[in-house]
Amino acid sequence: MVKNRFQNLKDFLKFQFTAGNLHGLHSPFMYDFARFVLYDKKNYAAYKYLKAYNRQLKKINDYVDVKDLGAGSRVFLSQNRQIKDIAKVAGSSYADMKRLYRISQYFQPEHILELGTSLGKATLALSLGHPTAKLTTVEGDPVIAKTAENFLKQYSVGHLDFVTAPFDEFLKDINQINKQYDLIFLDGHHNYKPTLQYFEQLLPHIHNDTVFIIDDIYWSEEMKKAWRMLKQHPAVCQSLDTYYFGILFFRKEQAKQHFKINLLSFNLF
Repeated sequence: MVKNRFQNLKDFLKFQFTAGNLHGLHSPFMYDFARFVLYDKKNYAAYKYLKAYNRQLKKINDYVDVKDLGAGSRVFLSQNRQIKDIAKVAGSSYADMKRLYRISQYFQPEHILELGTSLGKATLALSLGHPTAKLTTVEGDPVIAKTAENFLKQYSVGHLDFVTAPFDEFLKDINQINKQYDLIFLDGHHNYKPTLQYFEQLLPHIHNDTVFIIDDIYWSEEMKKAWRMLKQHPAVCQSLDTYYFGILFFRKEQAKQHFKINLLSFNLF
């Protein structure tokens, strides 16, 4: 645990020294995305729902038996966990929920796929960002999936399709149909090989303007390696490393470029 925290601190400090801000974004597309989305400081009305949902989860004392299907937890020693404890360490932070809301609002994706529902924090953010979107969220743990579904029903969210299945099974099923997604959020199974495998399986379901977000790209050495490989993938045209998550773009009209941007930078203009 101490070793992991020390490595995370090293990665974070290294990122701060090597990442740029708006001045280093010479791509007009990436500049606008960073300025009007990632650095957007407006206080949107939807934020109150994101905050309320986050707070609600952190007050729930109920215990659930969790089944880790991915790399597992660094925090919990037992599979029997309180929902409020899960909410504190799993899924998107409130800051990331706001970023995901703004990304969804900016790109207005009609079809969204989320791999890794957890307690539904990112699900709510992406859905509120574009309420008319059809959002499919996949969770392998049936208890966690049902918990998230029950909580999200209390909020006025749009078209949500909850799928309880391991990612492998879900991806095999959708590969039988010709369906494309405008935004994909991958948050689960933080290992090198599965991350690359899921990406390859999803390639038939992306298009030129698909936005592909990968959470926790500095979570482990395996995830850092996976991110390096994905940036160089022939299908990827642009990538953006924010430290908190990585974003892949497939816009063939743009030059192949890779960016690293510091979201904590205040010297913007």
